[in-house]
Formats: sequence, C-alpha cells, structure tokens
Amino acid sequence: MVLKRMILLGILFSLFLYSLTAPIMVNAQEAGEATDKGTAYLAMALATGISSIAASYAVAKTGTAALASITEKPELFGRTILYVGLAEGIAIYGVLIALLIWITL
Repeated sequence: MVLKRMILLGILFSLFLYSLTAPIMVNAQEAGEATDKGTAYLAMALATGISSIAASYAVAKTGTAALASITEKPELFGRTILYVGLAEGIAIYGVLIALLIWITL
C-alpha cells in the first residue's frame, strides 16, 4: 500500500515538474536557445533524486529485517549487512548515471 502511494506521488511529481519545465523549453526553442543542456541537467537531477529515494526505502526495509534477524540469530550479522549494502548501491547507480550524462555534455 505504501509502495503504491510512493509510485503515485512520484508520477504526480514528475507530471508537475514537466508542467513547469515544458513552457520554459518551448520559449527557449522559440528564442533559438539550446535546450539540450537544460534537459540533461533535469535528467541528472531526476536520476540522482529518484535513485536516492528508492535506496532510502530499500535500506529502511532491509535494515529493519536485518535487525530483526540479528536479534534472533546474531551469527547472521555479516550476511544481513551485505543486503543493506546492496540496497545502498541503488543510489550509487543513480549518481553514476548522472555522471555519464554529465560527461556527454
């Protein structure tokens, strides 16, 4: 239920962001300015922001489950901390995508 709400809020936020940036891009094209850089910066911000939100959600869920399993069996600490680290990797992938976009500018 929470995930459905987060997805809905993400879609609504994306539509809101598009409604703010679309007129600016149209005006810039009419004036003869390049909008490729603006779109690239927007893509970088979205890649980093969405991946960070997804990573925080994943770390919260896996961290809670890891603490619950460590409470029952302390010898599982190494395995559970690995899953939390893998969930944090989602944010790193978003930053890498943003860097790849930045390199192409």
